[in-house]
Amino acid sequence: MTTDAPITRTIRLAARPHGFPRLSDFRLTEEPMAAPAAGEVLIRNLYMSIDPGLLMRIGAYPGIPLPPLAIDEPLAGDAIGEVIESGDPAVPEGALVLHRFGWREHALADARTVRVVDPNAYRSPSEYLGFGLVAYVGLTVAADLRAGDTVFVSSAAGATGSVAGQIARLLGAGRVVGSVGSPRKAAHIVETLGYDAAVDYHDEPFVDRLRAAAPGGVDVYFDNVGGAQLRAAIEVMNVGGRIALCGALARQRAGGEPDSGPGDLLPVIGKRLTLRGFTTLDHLDLAPEFGRRLREWTTAGRIVHTETVVDGLDQAPRALLDTVRGRYTGKVVVRLAR
Repeated sequence: MTTDAPITRTIRLAARPHGFPRLSDFRLTEEPMAAPAAGEVLIRNLYMSIDPGLLMRIGAYPGIPLPPLAIDEPLAGDAIGEVIESGDPAVPEGALVLHRFGWREHALADARTVRVVDPNAYRSPSEYLGFGLVAYVGLTVAADLRAGDTVFVSSAAGATGSVAGQIARLLGAGRVVGSVGSPRKAAHIVETLGYDAAVDYHDEPFVDRLRAAAPGGVDVYFDNVGGAQLRAAIEVMNVGGRIALCGALARQRAGGEPDSGPGDLLPVIGKRLTLRGFTTLDHLDLAPEFGRRLREWTTAGRIVHTETVVDGLDQAPRALLDTVRGRYTGKVVVRLAR
């Protein structure tokens, strides 16, 4: 590395937050760009994903499947970019690659850790960063979705929920209900995403609102939130219902403080419910299958891709916090280069 090397920027963890993170817990640094050695590639990132689950690593939540971030460590997440220098002929310059080194303008990566993708598969490279695989695994593996099921999805206008409801319908669900946080989002999931009904989680008592939206009960609950919505879902679930535990937005919005959880578990026993946590890391073998189905659905115009684009690496910390607060619709990505 020479002193006159080009400069690139990275977001690092400046401090461990106590409660909900503040912008001061993040730090934007400038550093020289390194040239790739043999077996490495240098990537100019085009888009990076905003993932609410990153708050668990930032806050060092106990019991998560990934290690907490250390102070001054770069943040990380899915990103897509163009290889600008290559030390591996299998990943040539100009290739579009998907990888896990987001939160920086340029990424130096082992070529074995990146995946070359088709630049013409989607309208924008950012569509590779969607959470469709999460939704697909949750519905097919964790929840064992069956034809005719009534499905309830929390945070239905978010990155995962906006896809989960559509996939549930495409896989044969009979009725799909989603929870949202505003009338605007309620209209969006019904009119644009094809949900049958929307319930605002601010409306009390929520359990009564959910029961009215799903008068025949709920067979599958795709849970992105936890807390009060999980407790309400258990009350409305049918016998033999299945709950896919995907996210913990209630806890993340509370700054990491544990919520009251599922409450009284007697209904779980009485209804013979299944609650199953999952991570896509355990089901990456399904990625090719899902990719084929997603391309078919997209080509046929049967699925809507909802995206919010935020410009500039310096805006990424605010975008992360605003995503957890529910201020955006659909998948949130940061555009790093045009």
